[in-house]
Amino acid sequence: MKRTNILFAALLTPLLLMAQPGRVPQMTPQMTPQMTPQMQRQPQMQPQATSIDAELQKLLVAEGAISALYVEEVDEKKIVEKAIIGMLEELDPHSTYLTPEENDKSNETLMGSFEGIGVQFNMVEDTLFIVQPIPDGPSEKVGIMAGDRIVTVNDTAIAGVKMSQEAIMKRLRGPKGTKVDLGINRRGVKELLHFTVTRDKIPVNTVDAAYMIRPGIGYIKISSFGATTVEEFESKLNELRGKGATQLILDLQGNGGGLLMAAVGIANEFLGRDQMVVYTEGRRSPRSGYMADGRGRFRDGKLVVLIDEYSASASEIVSGAVQDWDRATIVGRRSFGKGLVQRPIEFHDGSLIRLTIAKYYTPVGRCIQKPYGKDVDYGDDILERLHHGELTNRDSIHFPDSLKYSTKIEHRTVYGGGGIMPDIFVPLDTTKTNQYYRNVTAKNVVLNTSLQYTERNRRTIQRRFRSFEEFNRGYEVGPEVLRLFQAKANDAGVEFDEAQYNEDLPIFKTQLKATIARMIWGMNAYYQVIQDLDETIQRAVTFMETGQ
Repeated sequence: MKRTNILFAALLTPLLLMAQPGRVPQMTPQMTPQMTPQMQRQPQMQPQATSIDAELQKLLVAEGAISALYVEEVDEKKIVEKAIIGMLEELDPHSTYLTPEENDKSNETLMGSFEGIGVQFNMVEDTLFIVQPIPDGPSEKVGIMAGDRIVTVNDTAIAGVKMSQEAIMKRLRGPKGTKVDLGINRRGVKELLHFTVTRDKIPVNTVDAAYMIRPGIGYIKISSFGATTVEEFESKLNELRGKGATQLILDLQGNGGGLLMAAVGIANEFLGRDQMVVYTEGRRSPRSGYMADGRGRFRDGKLVVLIDEYSASASEIVSGAVQDWDRATIVGRRSFGKGLVQRPIEFHDGSLIRLTIAKYYTPVGRCIQKPYGKDVDYGDDILERLHHGELTNRDSIHFPDSLKYSTKIEHRTVYGGGGIMPDIFVPLDTTKTNQYYRNVTAKNVVLNTSLQYTERNRRTIQRRFRSFEEFNRGYEVGPEVLRLFQAKANDAGVEFDEAQYNEDLPIFKTQLKATIARMIWGMNAYYQVIQDLDETIQRAVTFMETGQ
């Protein structure tokens, strides 16, 4: 009993010392977050003996007591992570904690590359179906083709065994220079084909499409803002200019954002020297602005930017900047309203906190961030917009005078309060889809139909149409594809409704044609077909051609 009391006192004494007011515990190397370059540029805060110290000591005492005294063994890593997550949940919707694995995965798109075998794929039932090998990538170099199915990886079956997509990806990805043996099923070949692929760096492109949408009018679709976005954009812009583009539609619909400097770089393409792109400001972060350098490649020429309710963060920086300077016309619906600046704080194990330290403001001072807090249902905001009519009827949108701002050049009225409000509103058309359409979409019937049809008919289509342009002009979705579509829907458990099927048949045909085009000619081809269903794009083209 005496020995137990001594042990208890030995464990408790340092905890009690830490709990004394004004006494700050020394951080060990294991407790110290790694400093990132962004953090090192910030002014260092002087330590102060405040109530914050007492609360920190309280947290350390609690964790130490649990670790030392709790009746059963505890997973310290788990309870610390949950404590961090709990603290961040009290702040804002975008301050988050990432495990080492989540951190690595999130960096792939932003940094512009990952290491693997280089294929675009879809999972069809439980089989990996190659949509297209990355041009000049490691899989294409050894002869792997679109339509192939990967069934084994290093002699381990991945098809027909209910393996998760994440587990399959772990087997396919690996460090540059390492090798992986793949077993391939190819249509028309009876035996299993074997390929040894040497993994390499695979680019992650953020510009999905770039083409001439009308004579003199170029179209560029950016899906996210990463390390290579500006370089990709400049390359595609040069191609379009070579084809006669003097006007440009920049499509940021559905673009959830990415790197701040990528957004600044894209806005710089359109603005004049010393015109502000965006500025940030926070409680402990002094105001800091980003200016255009006047060397952008599209400072003249008519510009339209497309946004919708899923355009966020970096997309809003670009659209807000060109709207404030009267450089572009914004077409679509009010953007998401994500204008919080996160600083990465990395720990020794590779985990990371993204902590909000400031807010983004457009050049005229509009705060991009929409309201959040205990009384705001932040996660259901888009659904709320639909319910109160904002997505379908501009007359339902009302802003108080306190949120009015004037643009820099023409002094037009624009609004703050969260998100970027378009100059030309395009309502969401909810009348074109019915329950049958929604069920088909939920079950990926269009994709699965296109995959199987293209696998069977790829060579026939390529012999008939020597280029995508010929395909786009001459191909029509016929009875064979539609019978397969209905069969796939039936196999997926979607009850057939003839009236609803016929009502949305033009949509299904366009989606099927676009997806078939993607399987053979890539994403650029897909967007050139699917644009016929996008009323925001069509409205932008009309404005380009008529000015109205």
